[in-house]
Amino acid sequence: MKNVSQAIRERRTIRKFSARPVELEGIVSLLNEAASLYEAEGTPYWRCLYFATPEAREELADSMIAKMKESHLGKLLPAKITELLKKKVTDIPAHVVFIAESADKQRQRDENYAAVCSIMQNIQLLGWEQGLGMLWYTDPMFCSESLFTAIGLREGERFAGMMEIGYFEKTPKARKRTPAEERWSIIGEDDRLHPDLNPVSSQSILKLLNEAVWAPNDGMREPWRFIYVTGGQAARKLRASGEEASIPFLMVVATEESDLHRQEEDYAAVCCLIQNFQLLAKSEPWNLRRLIPEWIYDAEQCRSFGIRPRERIVAVLELGGEKRVSNSLSAPVVFEQFSRGSGLRQ
Repeated sequence: MKNVSQAIRERRTIRKFSARPVELEGIVSLLNEAASLYEAEGTPYWRCLYFATPEAREELADSMIAKMKESHLGKLLPAKITELLKKKVTDIPAHVVFIAESADKQRQRDENYAAVCSIMQNIQLLGWEQGLGMLWYTDPMFCSESLFTAIGLREGERFAGMMEIGYFEKTPKARKRTPAEERWSIIGEDDRLHPDLNPVSSQSILKLLNEAVWAPNDGMREPWRFIYVTGGQAARKLRASGEEASIPFLMVVATEESDLHRQEEDYAAVCCLIQNFQLLAKSEPWNLRRLIPEWIYDAEQCRSFGIRPRERIVAVLELGGEKRVSNSLSAPVVFEQFSRGSGLRQ
């Protein structure tokens, strides 16, 4: 990526595309590069489907509007309206559906989902540099059982969203983001008062976070907050044996609304913010590890770090220390053929 900071700040959700076609080779290239930019400790499993042919897009459109047509309101709408909605879908140059594969344990399921959401953010940023706009689509009115059947969603899998992709002519205006300082708390010594305390200062973290908050999030809910953990007993609880005593940590926390669909959207938004932060941190002299430790599923341990009811930790970021090799999904995306269209699988 040529200019990470610029892409993060300038990227916008695009809802109106030009008629210019999007070549399959370009989509495959974006997927491969986006996967290579994602780094984490675990080994995630995900897959995606590409609807390449007009017939595939038409079947996709039928599955998307099926729920609306069956609703009380949909039955009152003239057929002309539903046909216009269908045409709007089929006219979009490219559709890619992203799915996190199933797993036996919650931790692995979260690793899979976090990975695919982060890779979708990478695709948006990489595409933006090439003049490609995208709409990350999860609307429950259209993302129904009919759609899930059409895309072959398997038991235990999580639908991460459909990316509508195309070239565009007009860039929407930016909407303000809340400064990271307003969602920030510290456990341990405040190194702004003791600048030599840690190799990675809280100020340098906040600087990157204030760029990372330009992440896609539905309704501008900004469903995140940050807990900087440094020094003392709290940091020792996070530190594995043999690690440097001065290494600080950043917990990235998501709020959880009662609506399950919003929970999924907000978790995805926080994953995108973390991915932004990781991309920005590549230019820093210090190391960064993205972790989903087992203890975050223990409510008592989470409460000891100030995690509130209806919140959850999405990731723990270890800041500094020796460079380590993280898993990077750099293997090329394998292309498969489906009867409904074309599929891409990682």
